[in-house]
Amino acid sequence: MIYFIEDDKSINEAVFYTLKSSGFEVKGFERPSLFWNEMKNKKPDLIILDIMLPEEDGLQILRKLRADSNTQEIPVIMLTAKDSEYDKVIGLDSGADDYMTKPFSMLELVSRIRALLRRTSSKENMQELRVGKLVMNPEKHLIVADGKNITLTYKEYQLLLLLMKNKGVVFSRDNLLNKIWGYEFDGENRTVDVHIRTLRTKLGECGDYIKTVRGFGYKLGE
Repeated sequence: MIYFIEDDKSINEAVFYTLKSSGFEVKGFERPSLFWNEMKNKKPDLIILDIMLPEEDGLQILRKLRADSNTQEIPVIMLTAKDSEYDKVIGLDSGADDYMTKPFSMLELVSRIRALLRRTSSKENMQELRVGKLVMNPEKHLIVADGKNITLTYKEYQLLLLLMKNKGVVFSRDNLLNKIWGYEFDGENRTVDVHIRTLRTKLGECGDYIKTVRGFGYKLGE
């Protein structure tokens, strides 16, 4: 089930029709209050969220979702008419998994949704991973840094998992975008930098394990 919050009725209807035609279950909401009421009944598999909304803006909604343990791992795609780097960084810093600006291609939206859902539905059954004081248990979806349990967004979790599974391997920004986000960007690699920065912050001293390879990308090592 996909929830879509957009106050522009024409866009709401177009997205609803496109997703239904692509085989998705979808519910559209023109006001955040309607969305929150539905969230009490059923949690979606993915949320598409506009920033400019009545009642409360999309960033406020996103922060509430990420602060609640029951909703913090639901993938969220931000959708907005704003296209400045600042708006993208704020959205990603707040925990968005992806970001699209209007006008957007319906086919690209469907592609990004499928990429996110593919990664959400895949189950990682493997042994515990450990690098120094950083421990990750993919089967239990548990991260412990220096003895403290850490809560990550879905994309942050997938990024850390990839780095820990490949300790010492250097990944370029483009490689990380392709592996974690599932599609190719048009040269914009700020997304990776933002997620690395927030990941380092959340991991505390263990964040120092994530090394920057100047002019190329990142790797994980003690």
